[in-house]
Amino acid sequence: MRRYSIGEVAALCGINPVTLRAWQRRYGLLKPKRTEGGHRLFDDDDLARIHTILSWIERGVPVGQVRALLEGESKPEEATDSWVKLTDDLLAALQKVNLNRFRQLLKEYGREYPAAQLVDNVLRPLRARLASHGAPLLTLRSLLDGMVIEYAAFCLAAGRKTPGEPLLIIGWGRADQADLWLEGIKRSEAGARVDVLADVLVTPQLDALNAHHVVLWAEGRLSRQQQQQLADWQAQNLEIELMGSAVLLEHTPS
Repeated sequence: MRRYSIGEVAALCGINPVTLRAWQRRYGLLKPKRTEGGHRLFDDDDLARIHTILSWIERGVPVGQVRALLEGESKPEEATDSWVKLTDDLLAALQKVNLNRFRQLLKEYGREYPAAQLVDNVLRPLRARLASHGAPLLTLRSLLDGMVIEYAAFCLAAGRKTPGEPLLIIGWGRADQADLWLEGIKRSEAGARVDVLADVLVTPQLDALNAHHVVLWAEGRLSRQQQQQLADWQAQNLEIELMGSAVLLEHTPS
């Protein structure tokens, strides 16, 4: 049976090695073998178990309840939706302006849950809950976005320490800046070496950036000028990935 290093497992499953270590040490979900030098070795059974763990987490099962499910000690219907609790705990820390507690929780969740699940099921819903024209909620959302960007910068810096393809994320025309950083968290854990431009640009100069793989995040229907610019970039064999509501609107008749 083939053996895999923790780095290979992380790449195959799209999970940060830190998360795999947390699943082993804190929750006893994994029991990898060890080399003579003490390095973890996983086999195909371990990979299957990891995919099962991911499937439970995607269904909203708290990571602390997964072991009982794997060992048949509880039933799926007994598990509660973890995403709501994680979101509520972060919101409570934010409302009390207990930023150290918020940072502590966010880093803890980042170790225990895959980045894609954390972003899509916790951080984006939390931002949506604070999306209001009322000044108090908008102030909290701005505070949240600062915490998100700080955490994303930490994740992106860690991701650049390992080999990976460079990826540039740019807001194009109209975009929510925090969304760019949230996407960066996901892409970094997936193996890219991510950089995020600080400003949303109307006319990004990709030639000046020497960019090859670019995520362009745009909201709303692309203008004719943007559509032509996108076609020109694609003709230059640049790897352009369009994200945001512009993707859906591009395939919707005007």
